[in-house]
Amino acid sequence: MADPAPRPAAARPLSPRALYQDVAERLRQAIFSRELEPGAWIDELKLCADYGISRTPLREALKVLAVEGLVTMKVRRGAYVTEMSRDDVAQVYHLLALLESDAAGRVAATATDAQRAELVALHERLEKQVRQRDAFFAANEAFHMAVLQIAGNRWATQTVTDLRKVMKLNRHHSLFKQGRLADSLAEHRAIMAAIAARDASAAAKLMQAHFDSGLEAAS
Repeated sequence: MADPAPRPAAARPLSPRALYQDVAERLRQAIFSRELEPGAWIDELKLCADYGISRTPLREALKVLAVEGLVTMKVRRGAYVTEMSRDDVAQVYHLLALLESDAAGRVAATATDAQRAELVALHERLEKQVRQRDAFFAANEAFHMAVLQIAGNRWATQTVTDLRKVMKLNRHHSLFKQGRLADSLAEHRAIMAAIAARDASAAAKLMQAHFDSGLEAAS
């Protein structure tokens, strides 16, 4: 009897999420919340005991975070939460400014009415969260990622997503500075006005200035 034909890929059952991916997400959130501080040594034995896992999924998870830039692997010393130097911060801001200013200009020129309405709603959410820092951070990131997604360059969106993960390691986040939330909000209003006016050049320049101000506050 002939062997049965292999099932097409689309018909095969999906594998459950691998354990190391769950571990990576748990560690990622521990890093973002400062439960694991920048520069901290990652105690693998303790984490294995805390999480009730073997070292294999933990080490696979650490490899994932190392690729993302959140963890630094040191020969014969183990894994450490990555620390951001001033140069690191400046370089990341430079790339974010290039990609997001280009996206803002594209959105101003090409966004549909529905897409503009989406940004207006996100901006209104930002306005309401100005007195709640954590909520403001989340709304701010949602607004910036929406601009990228509407611009439609998936490679830029992917790159910015990775860069924004790394920026969460920065001890001197620009929005921590006194008065920076209000300044950031005013800059967002100007960007929104340029997008509403379909002024691509102004939107791009204002987004660039927004990141320049953020870098100055983070320095």
